[in-house]
Amino acid sequence: MHSEWARVASIYTRILEIPNRSLDNYFNRFKELVGSRPLSELRSAEETPVPPSGLSENGGQASEGDVHTVEPEDSVKPVTAGLTEAESEKYIALREEMYKKAKEFDSKISDFENAIRRPYFHVRPLNAAELENWHNYLDFMEGQDDLNKVVKLYERCLIACANYPEYWTRYVLCMEACGSMDIADNALVRATQVFVKRQPDIHLFAARFKEQNADIPGARAAYERVHTEIAPGLLEAIIKHANMEHRLGNLETSFSLYEQAISIEKGKEQSQVLPMLYAQYSRFVYLASGNAEKAREILATALDHVQFSKPLLEALIHLESIMSLPKRIDYLDSLVDKLIAPSSDSTASAAEREELSCIFLEFLSVFGDVQSIKKAEDRHAKLFLPHRSKSVLKKRLAEDYLSSDKSKVAKSYTDSASPAQSVMGGYPNAQQTQWPAGYGVQPQGWPPANQAQPQVQQWGPGYTQQPAYGAYGGATYGGSYSAPQVPAAVAPTAAYGAYPPTYPPQQPPQAAAATAFPQQSYAQPAAAAAAPPVQQPAAVPQPYYGTYY
Repeated sequence: MHSEWARVASIYTRILEIPNRSLDNYFNRFKELVGSRPLSELRSAEETPVPPSGLSENGGQASEGDVHTVEPEDSVKPVTAGLTEAESEKYIALREEMYKKAKEFDSKISDFENAIRRPYFHVRPLNAAELENWHNYLDFMEGQDDLNKVVKLYERCLIACANYPEYWTRYVLCMEACGSMDIADNALVRATQVFVKRQPDIHLFAARFKEQNADIPGARAAYERVHTEIAPGLLEAIIKHANMEHRLGNLETSFSLYEQAISIEKGKEQSQVLPMLYAQYSRFVYLASGNAEKAREILATALDHVQFSKPLLEALIHLESIMSLPKRIDYLDSLVDKLIAPSSDSTASAAEREELSCIFLEFLSVFGDVQSIKKAEDRHAKLFLPHRSKSVLKKRLAEDYLSSDKSKVAKSYTDSASPAQSVMGGYPNAQQTQWPAGYGVQPQGWPPANQAQPQVQQWGPGYTQQPAYGAYGGATYGGSYSAPQVPAAVAPTAAYGAYPPTYPPQQPPQAAAATAFPQQSYAQPAAAAAAPPVQQPAAVPQPYYGTYY
Protein backbone atom coordinates (compact mmCIF):
# COMPACT_ATOMS: atom_id res chain seq x y z
CA MET A 1 0.00 0.00 0.00
CA HIS A 2 2.92 2.35 0.72
CA SER A 3 4.88 1.12 -2.32
CA GLU A 4 7.71 -0.19 -0.10
CA TRP A 5 8.55 -2.91 -2.59
CA ALA A 6 11.98 -3.72 -1.14
CA ARG A 7 10.41 -4.42 2.25
CA VAL A 8 7.66 -6.51 0.65
CA ALA A 9 10.31 -8.62 -1.08
CA SER A 10 12.18 -8.94 2.22
CA ILE A 11 9.04 -10.21 3.95
CA TYR A 12 8.49 -12.75 1.19
CA THR A 13 12.08 -13.91 1.61
CA ARG A 14 11.56 -14.44 5.33
CA ILE A 15 8.30 -16.33 4.70
CA LEU A 16 9.93 -18.68 2.19
CA GLU A 17 12.47 -19.71 4.84
CA ILE A 18 9.76 -20.82 7.28
CA PRO A 19 8.07 -24.23 6.78
CA ASN A 20 4.32 -23.69 6.50
CA ARG A 21 1.36 -25.07 4.62
CA SER A 22 1.00 -22.08 2.27
CA LEU A 23 4.51 -22.09 0.82
CA ASP A 24 3.28 -22.75 -2.72
CA ASN A 25 0.91 -19.79 -2.59
CA TYR A 26 3.55 -17.43 -1.20
CA PHE A 27 6.14 -18.50 -3.75
CA ASN A 28 3.73 -17.93 -6.66
CA ARG A 29 2.83 -14.49 -5.33
CA PHE A 30 6.52 -13.67 -4.95
CA LYS A 31 7.18 -14.56 -8.60
CA GLU A 32 4.27 -12.37 -9.63
CA LEU A 33 5.78 -9.49 -7.66
CA VAL A 34 9.17 -9.94 -9.34
CA GLY A 35 7.53 -9.97 -12.75
CA SER A 36 5.53 -6.79 -12.09
CA ARG A 37 8.17 -4.54 -10.51
CA PRO A 38 11.70 -3.53 -11.52
CA LEU A 39 14.36 -5.54 -9.75
CA SER A 40 15.99 -2.33 -8.58
CA GLU A 41 12.91 -1.63 -6.48
CA LEU A 42 12.91 -5.11 -4.91
CA ARG A 43 16.54 -5.36 -3.92
CA SER A 44 17.57 -4.39 -0.45
CA ALA A 45 20.49 -2.07 0.27
CA GLU A 46 22.76 -5.05 0.86
CA GLU A 47 21.78 -6.68 -2.44
CA THR A 48 22.04 -3.57 -4.60
CA PRO A 49 25.34 -3.63 -6.52
CA VAL A 50 27.57 -0.61 -5.98
CA PRO A 51 28.15 1.26 -9.30
CA PRO A 52 31.74 2.02 -10.32
CA SER A 53 33.15 5.34 -9.14
CA GLY A 54 32.58 8.25 -11.49
CA LEU A 55 29.57 6.63 -13.11
CA SER A 56 26.01 7.57 -12.46
CA GLU A 57 23.28 5.02 -12.01
CA ASN A 58 22.27 5.38 -15.68
CA GLY A 59 25.77 4.42 -16.78
CA GLY A 60 26.83 7.88 -18.13
CA GLN A 61 29.55 10.28 -17.04
CA ALA A 62 28.16 12.83 -14.59
CA SER A 63 29.64 16.16 -13.69
CA GLU A 64 29.43 17.68 -10.25
CA GLY A 65 27.15 20.48 -11.32
CA ASP A 66 24.82 18.45 -13.53
CA VAL A 67 21.32 17.85 -12.33
CA HIS A 68 19.49 14.88 -13.76
CA THR A 69 15.92 15.67 -14.64
CA VAL A 70 13.46 12.81 -14.78
CA GLU A 71 11.42 13.03 -17.91
CA PRO A 72 7.81 11.94 -17.99
CA GLU A 73 8.70 9.30 -20.55
CA ASP A 74 10.86 7.50 -17.92
CA SER A 75 7.76 6.16 -16.15
CA VAL A 76 6.55 4.29 -19.20
CA LYS A 77 9.74 2.36 -19.75
CA PRO A 78 9.45 -1.43 -19.48
CA VAL A 79 9.89 -2.81 -15.97
CA THR A 80 12.90 -4.81 -17.04
CA ALA A 81 14.73 -1.88 -18.60
CA GLY A 82 18.37 -1.68 -17.57
CA LEU A 83 18.39 -5.16 -16.07
CA THR A 84 19.55 -8.35 -17.64
CA GLU A 85 17.43 -11.44 -17.66
CA ALA A 86 20.21 -13.38 -15.91
CA GLU A 87 20.08 -11.12 -12.85
CA SER A 88 16.33 -11.60 -12.54
CA GLU A 89 16.64 -15.37 -12.81
CA LYS A 90 19.40 -15.41 -10.21
CA TYR A 91 17.29 -13.31 -7.84
CA ILE A 92 14.39 -15.76 -8.14
CA ALA A 93 16.64 -18.84 -8.00
CA LEU A 94 17.99 -17.86 -4.58
CA ARG A 95 14.47 -17.62 -3.16
CA GLU A 96 13.42 -20.81 -4.91
CA GLU A 97 16.21 -22.71 -3.17
CA MET A 98 14.94 -21.41 0.17
CA TYR A 99 11.42 -22.42 -0.82
CA LYS A 100 12.45 -25.99 -1.72
CA LYS A 101 14.37 -26.47 1.54
CA ALA A 102 11.43 -25.20 3.57
CA LYS A 103 9.07 -27.43 1.59
CA GLU A 104 11.20 -30.50 2.26
CA PHE A 105 11.48 -29.68 5.95
CA ASP A 106 7.73 -29.11 6.17
CA SER A 107 7.12 -32.66 4.93
CA LYS A 108 9.28 -33.96 7.81
CA ILE A 109 7.47 -32.09 10.54
CA SER A 110 3.93 -32.31 9.19
CA ASP A 111 3.07 -35.32 11.37
CA PHE A 112 4.20 -33.50 14.52
CA GLU A 113 2.33 -30.37 13.56
CA ASN A 114 -0.87 -32.23 12.79
CA ALA A 115 -0.76 -33.92 16.20
CA ILE A 116 -0.80 -30.55 18.02
CA ARG A 117 -4.43 -30.09 18.97
CA ARG A 118 -4.03 -27.24 21.44
CA PRO A 119 -1.27 -24.76 20.56
CA TYR A 120 -2.61 -22.19 23.04
CA PHE A 121 -2.48 -22.12 26.85
CA HIS A 122 -5.30 -23.49 28.98
CA VAL A 123 -5.55 -24.50 32.62
CA ARG A 124 -6.94 -27.89 31.68
CA PRO A 125 -4.23 -30.57 31.47
CA LEU A 126 -3.14 -31.87 28.11
CA ASN A 127 -3.71 -35.50 27.22
CA ALA A 128 -0.84 -37.97 27.25
CA ALA A 129 -0.68 -38.29 23.46
CA GLU A 130 -0.17 -34.57 22.94
CA LEU A 131 2.47 -34.36 25.67
CA GLU A 132 4.34 -37.25 24.09
CA ASN A 133 4.07 -35.59 20.69
CA TRP A 134 5.76 -32.45 22.06
CA HIS A 135 8.62 -34.54 23.43
CA ASN A 136 9.03 -36.37 20.12
CA TYR A 137 8.90 -33.11 18.20
CA LEU A 138 11.59 -31.58 20.42
CA ASP A 139 13.75 -34.70 20.04
CA PHE A 140 13.52 -34.40 16.28
CA MET A 141 14.31 -30.69 16.24
CA GLU A 142 17.28 -31.06 18.58
CA GLY A 143 18.79 -33.52 16.11
CA GLN A 144 18.70 -30.95 13.28
CA ASP A 145 21.59 -28.87 14.69
CA ASP A 146 19.74 -25.60 14.18
CA LEU A 147 19.69 -23.62 17.42
CA ASN A 148 17.35 -20.98 16.06
CA LYS A 149 14.66 -23.55 15.20
CA VAL A 150 15.15 -25.35 18.50
CA VAL A 151 14.62 -22.16 20.51
CA LYS A 152 11.54 -21.24 18.52
CA LEU A 153 10.01 -24.68 18.99
CA TYR A 154 10.67 -24.63 22.74
CA GLU A 155 9.00 -21.26 23.01
CA ARG A 156 6.00 -22.58 21.09
CA CYS A 157 5.89 -25.68 23.29
CA LEU A 158 6.00 -23.67 26.51
CA ILE A 159 2.88 -21.76 25.49
CA ALA A 160 0.73 -24.89 25.64
CA CYS A 161 2.84 -26.73 28.24
CA ALA A 162 3.58 -23.81 30.57
CA ASN A 163 2.26 -25.71 33.62
CA TYR A 164 4.58 -28.71 33.15
CA PRO A 165 7.97 -28.39 34.91
CA GLU A 166 9.56 -31.14 32.81
CA TYR A 167 9.45 -28.98 29.67
CA TRP A 168 11.08 -26.04 31.46
CA THR A 169 13.73 -28.38 32.82
CA ARG A 170 14.36 -29.78 29.37
CA TYR A 171 14.60 -26.29 27.87
CA VAL A 172 17.20 -25.22 30.41
CA LEU A 173 19.30 -28.37 29.97
CA CYS A 174 19.16 -28.10 26.17
CA MET A 175 20.31 -24.48 26.19
CA GLU A 176 23.07 -25.36 28.64
CA ALA A 177 24.28 -28.14 26.33
CA CYS A 178 24.25 -25.72 23.39
CA GLY A 179 26.29 -23.16 25.34
CA SER A 180 23.48 -20.57 25.48
CA MET A 181 23.58 -19.90 29.22
CA ASP A 182 21.76 -16.59 28.90
CA ILE A 183 18.74 -18.33 27.37
CA ALA A 184 18.95 -21.08 30.00
CA ASP A 185 19.02 -18.59 32.88
CA ASN A 186 16.15 -16.64 31.39
CA ALA A 187 14.01 -19.77 31.05
CA LEU A 188 14.81 -20.84 34.61
CA VAL A 189 13.81 -17.44 36.00
CA ARG A 190 10.51 -17.51 34.13
CA ALA A 191 9.78 -21.01 35.38
CA THR A 192 10.62 -20.45 39.06
CA GLN A 193 9.12 -16.99 39.39
CA VAL A 194 6.10 -16.99 37.08
CA PHE A 195 4.75 -20.15 35.49
CA VAL A 196 5.47 -23.11 37.84
CA LYS A 197 6.63 -21.22 40.91
CA ARG A 198 4.41 -23.26 43.27
CA GLN A 199 5.79 -26.64 42.24
CA PRO A 200 8.76 -27.91 44.27
CA ASP A 201 10.29 -29.95 41.44
CA ILE A 202 11.39 -26.90 39.49
CA HIS A 203 12.98 -25.33 42.58
CA LEU A 204 14.89 -28.51 43.39
CA PHE A 205 16.13 -28.56 39.81
CA ALA A 206 17.09 -24.89 40.04
CA ALA A 207 19.11 -25.58 43.20
CA ARG A 208 21.04 -28.37 41.55
CA PHE A 209 21.54 -26.36 38.36
CA LYS A 210 22.93 -23.41 40.28
CA GLU A 211 25.20 -25.63 42.36
CA GLN A 212 26.65 -27.14 39.19
CA ASN A 213 27.32 -23.64 37.87
CA ALA A 214 29.07 -22.56 41.11
CA ASP A 215 26.18 -20.43 42.32
CA ILE A 216 26.09 -21.80 45.89
CA PRO A 217 24.13 -18.87 47.42
CA GLY A 218 21.51 -19.26 44.71
CA ALA A 219 21.26 -23.00 45.36
CA ARG A 220 20.82 -22.45 49.11
CA ALA A 221 18.18 -19.80 48.45
CA ALA A 222 16.26 -22.26 46.26
CA TYR A 223 16.31 -24.91 48.98
CA GLU A 224 15.26 -22.42 51.65
CA ARG A 225 12.36 -21.30 49.53
CA VAL A 226 11.14 -24.88 49.34
CA HIS A 227 11.56 -25.33 53.13
CA THR A 228 9.70 -22.16 54.05
CA GLU A 229 7.22 -21.38 51.26
CA ILE A 230 6.69 -24.05 48.66
CA ALA A 231 6.60 -27.38 50.55
CA PRO A 232 7.67 -27.25 54.21
CA GLY A 233 8.75 -30.64 55.47
CA LEU A 234 9.36 -32.10 52.02
CA LEU A 235 11.66 -35.06 52.67
CA GLU A 236 13.33 -34.94 49.26
CA ALA A 237 14.27 -31.28 49.69
CA ILE A 238 15.75 -31.92 53.14
CA ILE A 239 17.82 -34.87 51.94
CA LYS A 240 19.14 -33.06 48.86
CA HIS A 241 19.99 -29.92 50.84
CA ALA A 242 21.85 -31.93 53.47
CA ASN A 243 23.73 -33.85 50.80
CA MET A 244 24.77 -30.60 49.12
CA GLU A 245 26.14 -29.23 52.39
CA HIS A 246 28.02 -32.48 52.90
CA ARG A 247 29.56 -32.15 49.42
CA LEU A 248 30.64 -28.65 50.35
CA GLY A 249 32.31 -29.97 53.51
CA ASN A 250 29.73 -28.61 55.97
CA LEU A 251 28.87 -31.81 57.83
CA GLU A 252 27.55 -30.07 60.94
CA THR A 253 25.27 -27.94 58.78
CA SER A 254 23.88 -31.13 57.28
CA PHE A 255 23.18 -32.52 60.76
CA SER A 256 21.47 -29.30 61.79
CA LEU A 257 19.19 -29.45 58.75
CA TYR A 258 17.91 -32.87 59.79
CA GLU A 259 17.55 -31.84 63.43
CA GLN A 260 15.59 -28.71 62.53
CA ALA A 261 13.26 -30.66 60.31
CA ILE A 262 12.73 -33.29 63.04
CA SER A 263 11.92 -30.65 65.63
CA ILE A 264 9.36 -29.07 63.29
CA GLU A 265 7.70 -32.39 62.53
CA LYS A 266 7.50 -33.28 66.22
CA GLY A 267 5.15 -30.36 66.71
CA LYS A 268 2.69 -31.86 64.24
CA GLU A 269 0.12 -34.45 65.20
CA GLN A 270 0.59 -37.83 63.51
CA SER A 271 3.32 -36.70 61.16
CA GLN A 272 3.84 -39.12 58.29
CA VAL A 273 7.29 -37.72 57.52
CA LEU A 274 8.82 -38.04 60.99
CA PRO A 275 9.60 -41.81 60.88
CA MET A 276 11.29 -41.43 57.52
CA LEU A 277 13.22 -38.40 58.77
CA TYR A 278 14.63 -40.41 61.67
CA ALA A 279 15.50 -43.29 59.35
CA GLN A 280 17.25 -41.05 56.81
CA TYR A 281 19.06 -39.08 59.50
CA SER A 282 20.40 -42.25 61.12
CA ARG A 283 21.55 -43.64 57.80
CA PHE A 284 23.17 -40.33 56.79
CA VAL A 285 25.06 -40.09 60.09
CA TYR A 286 26.49 -43.58 59.72
CA LEU A 287 27.42 -43.22 56.03
CA ALA A 288 28.79 -39.67 56.23
CA SER A 289 30.61 -39.79 59.54
CA GLY A 290 30.85 -43.53 60.35
CA ASN A 291 29.46 -42.94 63.86
CA ALA A 292 27.53 -46.16 64.51
CA GLU A 293 26.64 -45.32 68.08
CA LYS A 294 25.05 -42.01 67.16
CA ALA A 295 23.14 -43.68 64.34
CA ARG A 296 21.72 -46.30 66.72
CA GLU A 297 20.92 -43.62 69.27
CA ILE A 298 18.88 -41.69 66.72
CA LEU A 299 16.74 -44.74 65.95
CA ALA A 300 16.36 -45.55 69.64
CA THR A 301 15.08 -42.02 70.20
CA ALA A 302 12.69 -42.47 67.31
CA LEU A 303 11.21 -45.58 68.93
CA ASP A 304 10.37 -43.51 72.00
CA HIS A 305 8.82 -40.54 70.16
CA VAL A 306 7.29 -42.06 67.04
CA GLN A 307 4.51 -44.59 66.66
CA PHE A 308 5.89 -48.01 65.89
CA SER A 309 5.75 -48.45 62.10
CA LYS A 310 7.18 -50.55 59.30
CA PRO A 311 9.43 -47.83 57.74
CA LEU A 312 11.16 -47.24 61.07
CA LEU A 313 11.76 -50.91 61.80
CA GLU A 314 12.85 -51.54 58.22
CA ALA A 315 15.41 -48.73 58.56
CA LEU A 316 16.67 -50.33 61.78
CA ILE A 317 17.12 -53.71 60.08
CA HIS A 318 18.94 -52.07 57.18
CA LEU A 319 21.22 -50.17 59.54
CA GLU A 320 22.14 -53.35 61.37
CA SER A 321 22.87 -55.08 58.07
CA ILE A 322 25.47 -52.48 57.01
CA MET A 323 27.10 -52.18 60.43
CA SER A 324 29.98 -54.31 61.58
CA LEU A 325 29.54 -57.41 63.72
CA PRO A 326 28.06 -58.38 66.13
CA LYS A 327 24.46 -57.96 65.04
CA ARG A 328 21.67 -57.29 67.54
CA ILE A 329 19.51 -60.17 66.35
CA ASP A 330 17.58 -60.74 69.57
CA TYR A 331 16.76 -57.04 69.85
CA LEU A 332 15.48 -56.92 66.27
CA ASP A 333 13.51 -60.14 66.75
CA SER A 334 11.64 -58.68 69.69
CA LEU A 335 10.77 -55.54 67.72
CA VAL A 336 9.60 -57.54 64.69
CA ASP A 337 7.47 -59.80 66.89
CA LYS A 338 5.91 -56.74 68.50
CA LEU A 339 4.98 -55.22 65.14
CA ILE A 340 3.65 -58.26 63.27
CA ALA A 341 1.72 -59.76 66.18
CA PRO A 342 -2.05 -59.71 65.50
CA SER A 343 -2.75 -58.13 68.91
CA SER A 344 -0.28 -55.26 68.44
CA ASP A 345 -1.39 -51.62 68.36
CA SER A 346 0.51 -50.90 65.15
CA THR A 347 -1.29 -49.28 62.24
CA ALA A 348 0.58 -51.47 59.74
CA SER A 349 -1.59 -53.44 57.35
CA ALA A 350 -1.45 -57.20 56.92
CA ALA A 351 0.57 -56.83 53.73
CA GLU A 352 3.11 -54.54 55.45
CA ARG A 353 3.46 -56.98 58.35
CA GLU A 354 4.08 -59.88 56.01
CA GLU A 355 6.59 -57.84 54.01
CA LEU A 356 8.47 -56.85 57.15
CA SER A 357 8.57 -60.48 58.27
CA CYS A 358 10.07 -61.45 54.90
CA ILE A 359 12.68 -58.69 55.22
CA PHE A 360 13.68 -59.95 58.64
CA LEU A 361 13.89 -63.53 57.32
CA GLU A 362 16.22 -62.34 54.60
CA PHE A 363 18.35 -60.57 57.20
CA LEU A 364 18.51 -63.72 59.32
CA SER A 365 19.47 -65.87 56.34
CA VAL A 366 22.69 -63.86 56.12
CA PHE A 367 23.51 -63.02 59.73
CA GLY A 368 21.39 -65.39 61.88
CA ASP A 369 21.96 -68.90 63.20
CA VAL A 370 19.82 -72.01 62.77
CA GLN A 371 17.72 -71.47 65.88
CA SER A 372 16.89 -67.83 65.14
CA ILE A 373 15.97 -68.70 61.55
CA LYS A 374 13.71 -71.58 62.70
CA LYS A 375 11.98 -69.33 65.22
CA ALA A 376 11.30 -66.62 62.64
CA GLU A 377 10.15 -69.10 59.99
CA ASP A 378 7.75 -70.83 62.36
CA ARG A 379 6.28 -67.48 63.36
CA HIS A 380 5.94 -66.41 59.74
CA ALA A 381 4.24 -69.68 58.77
CA LYS A 382 1.83 -69.45 61.70
CA LEU A 383 0.78 -65.88 61.01
CA PHE A 384 0.71 -65.62 57.23
CA LEU A 385 0.60 -68.99 55.46
CA PRO A 386 -2.99 -69.88 56.53
CA HIS A 387 -4.25 -66.57 55.16
CA ARG A 388 -2.34 -67.11 51.95
CA SER A 389 -3.89 -70.58 51.56
CA LYS A 390 -7.35 -69.08 51.99
CA SER A 391 -6.68 -66.44 49.38
CA VAL A 392 -5.38 -69.08 46.96
CA LEU A 393 -8.48 -71.22 47.64
CA LYS A 394 -10.77 -68.26 46.97
CA LYS A 395 -8.95 -67.62 43.71
CA ARG A 396 -9.32 -71.24 42.64
CA LEU A 397 -13.02 -71.24 43.53
CA ALA A 398 -13.50 -68.12 41.45
CA GLU A 399 -11.73 -69.72 38.51
CA ASP A 400 -13.84 -72.88 38.88
CA TYR A 401 -16.99 -70.77 38.96
CA LEU A 402 -16.00 -69.03 35.74
CA SER A 403 -15.17 -72.31 34.01
CA SER A 404 -18.51 -73.75 35.19
CA ASP A 405 -20.33 -70.80 33.66
CA LYS A 406 -18.49 -71.33 30.39
CA SER A 407 -19.46 -75.01 30.32
CA LYS A 408 -23.10 -74.11 31.00
CA VAL A 409 -23.12 -71.68 28.12
CA ALA A 410 -21.56 -74.27 25.82
CA LYS A 411 -24.05 -76.92 26.91
CA SER A 412 -27.03 -74.64 26.41
CA TYR A 413 -25.77 -73.87 22.93
CA THR A 414 -25.27 -77.58 22.20
CA ASP A 415 -28.75 -78.46 23.48
CA SER A 416 -30.40 -75.85 21.28
CA ALA A 417 -32.41 -76.97 18.23
CA SER A 418 -30.35 -77.86 15.20
CA PRO A 419 -30.91 -76.39 11.74
CA ALA A 420 -32.05 -79.79 10.54
CA GLN A 421 -34.75 -79.96 13.19
CA SER A 422 -35.94 -76.48 12.33
CA VAL A 423 -36.20 -77.32 8.63
CA MET A 424 -37.91 -80.67 9.10
CA GLY A 425 -40.24 -79.21 11.68
CA GLY A 426 -41.79 -77.08 8.95
CA TYR A 427 -43.55 -80.14 7.47
CA PRO A 428 -46.39 -81.21 9.80
CA ASN A 429 -47.21 -84.40 7.86
CA ALA A 430 -43.70 -85.76 7.99
CA GLN A 431 -43.38 -88.68 10.34
CA GLN A 432 -40.28 -88.24 12.44
CA THR A 433 -38.69 -90.10 15.30
CA GLN A 434 -37.57 -87.97 18.23
CA TRP A 435 -33.89 -88.66 18.77
CA PRO A 436 -31.77 -87.45 21.70
CA ALA A 437 -30.57 -83.84 21.52
CA GLY A 438 -27.58 -83.28 19.31
CA TYR A 439 -28.54 -85.65 16.50
CA GLY A 440 -30.05 -84.82 13.17
CA VAL A 441 -33.52 -85.93 12.15
CA GLN A 442 -33.58 -89.57 11.05
CA PRO A 443 -36.26 -91.20 8.79
CA GLN A 444 -38.62 -93.60 10.55
CA GLY A 445 -38.59 -96.42 8.03
CA TRP A 446 -37.11 -97.72 4.82
CA PRO A 447 -39.12 -98.40 1.63
CA PRO A 448 -40.42 -101.95 1.20
CA ALA A 449 -38.66 -104.28 -1.20
CA ASN A 450 -41.58 -104.56 -3.66
CA GLN A 451 -41.94 -100.80 -4.26
CA ALA A 452 -41.65 -99.80 -7.89
CA GLN A 453 -39.72 -96.55 -7.49
CA PRO A 454 -37.00 -96.11 -4.85
CA GLN A 455 -37.56 -93.40 -2.32
CA VAL A 456 -34.84 -90.81 -2.06
CA GLN A 457 -33.63 -90.23 1.47
CA GLN A 458 -34.18 -86.62 2.59
CA TRP A 459 -31.56 -85.36 5.00
CA GLY A 460 -31.40 -81.99 6.75
CA PRO A 461 -28.78 -79.43 5.64
CA GLY A 462 -27.01 -79.67 8.97
CA TYR A 463 -26.53 -83.43 8.80
CA THR A 464 -23.06 -84.92 9.06
CA GLN A 465 -21.89 -88.43 9.87
CA GLN A 466 -22.29 -89.70 13.43
CA PRO A 467 -19.16 -91.24 14.92
CA ALA A 468 -20.96 -94.04 16.77
CA TYR A 469 -24.41 -95.34 17.60
CA GLY A 470 -23.73 -96.40 21.13
CA ALA A 471 -26.11 -93.76 22.45
CA TYR A 472 -29.08 -95.35 20.68
CA GLY A 473 -30.70 -97.72 23.16
CA GLY A 474 -32.11 -101.03 22.12
CA ALA A 475 -35.65 -99.89 22.78
CA THR A 476 -35.17 -96.80 20.66
CA TYR A 477 -33.14 -98.07 17.77
CA GLY A 478 -33.86 -101.78 17.55
CA GLY A 479 -37.56 -101.48 18.40
CA SER A 480 -38.39 -99.17 15.52
CA TYR A 481 -38.24 -101.87 12.84
CA SER A 482 -36.78 -105.22 12.05
CA ALA A 483 -34.57 -105.83 9.07
CA PRO A 484 -32.96 -108.92 7.63
CA GLN A 485 -29.47 -109.67 8.77
CA VAL A 486 -26.68 -109.79 6.24
CA PRO A 487 -23.15 -111.04 6.61
CA ALA A 488 -20.61 -108.53 7.85
CA ALA A 489 -18.57 -108.97 4.68
CA VAL A 490 -21.18 -107.18 2.56
CA ALA A 491 -19.90 -103.73 1.53
CA PRO A 492 -21.82 -101.17 3.62
CA THR A 493 -21.67 -98.56 0.87
CA ALA A 494 -23.96 -100.65 -1.34
CA ALA A 495 -27.00 -99.59 0.69
CA TYR A 496 -26.47 -95.91 -0.02
CA GLY A 497 -26.47 -95.87 -3.78
CA ALA A 498 -29.75 -93.96 -4.08
CA TYR A 499 -28.75 -90.96 -1.99
CA PRO A 500 -28.72 -87.62 -3.81
CA PRO A 501 -25.24 -86.32 -4.66
CA THR A 502 -25.81 -83.20 -2.52
CA TYR A 503 -25.01 -85.01 0.71
CA PRO A 504 -21.89 -87.07 1.42
CA PRO A 505 -22.44 -90.79 2.05
CA GLN A 506 -22.37 -92.17 5.56
CA GLN A 507 -19.44 -94.21 6.71
CA PRO A 508 -19.74 -97.60 8.41
CA PRO A 509 -20.52 -97.54 12.12
CA GLN A 510 -17.75 -97.83 14.65
CA ALA A 511 -16.63 -101.11 16.12
CA ALA A 512 -18.26 -100.41 19.47
CA ALA A 513 -21.67 -99.92 17.88
CA ALA A 514 -21.22 -102.97 15.71
CA THR A 515 -20.86 -105.11 18.84
CA ALA A 516 -24.22 -104.03 20.25
CA PHE A 517 -26.04 -103.73 16.92
CA PRO A 518 -24.83 -105.79 13.95
CA GLN A 519 -24.50 -104.07 10.63
CA GLN A 520 -27.66 -104.10 8.56
CA SER A 521 -28.22 -103.78 4.84
CA TYR A 522 -31.40 -103.18 2.95
CA ALA A 523 -31.80 -104.54 -0.53
CA GLN A 524 -32.72 -102.17 -3.30
CA PRO A 525 -35.99 -102.95 -5.13
CA ALA A 526 -35.76 -104.69 -8.46
CA ALA A 527 -37.48 -101.86 -10.25
CA ALA A 528 -34.70 -99.56 -9.26
CA ALA A 529 -32.46 -101.10 -11.88
CA ALA A 530 -34.48 -99.39 -14.62
CA ALA A 531 -33.84 -95.95 -13.19
CA PRO A 532 -30.74 -94.08 -14.37
CA PRO A 533 -27.91 -94.53 -11.93
CA VAL A 534 -27.10 -91.58 -9.76
CA GLN A 535 -23.49 -90.50 -9.80
CA GLN A 536 -22.16 -90.68 -6.26
CA PRO A 537 -18.91 -88.99 -5.24
CA ALA A 538 -16.25 -90.93 -3.48
CA ALA A 539 -16.80 -91.47 0.19
CA VAL A 540 -14.91 -88.90 2.23
CA PRO A 541 -14.87 -89.11 6.05
CA GLN A 542 -16.73 -86.14 7.50
CA PRO A 543 -15.63 -84.56 10.79
CA TYR A 544 -18.03 -84.46 13.67
CA TYR A 545 -18.77 -80.98 15.06
CA GLY A 546 -21.17 -81.52 17.87
CA THR A 547 -21.74 -77.83 18.55
CA TYR A 548 -23.18 -77.22 15.06
CA TYR A 549 -25.95 -79.83 15.26
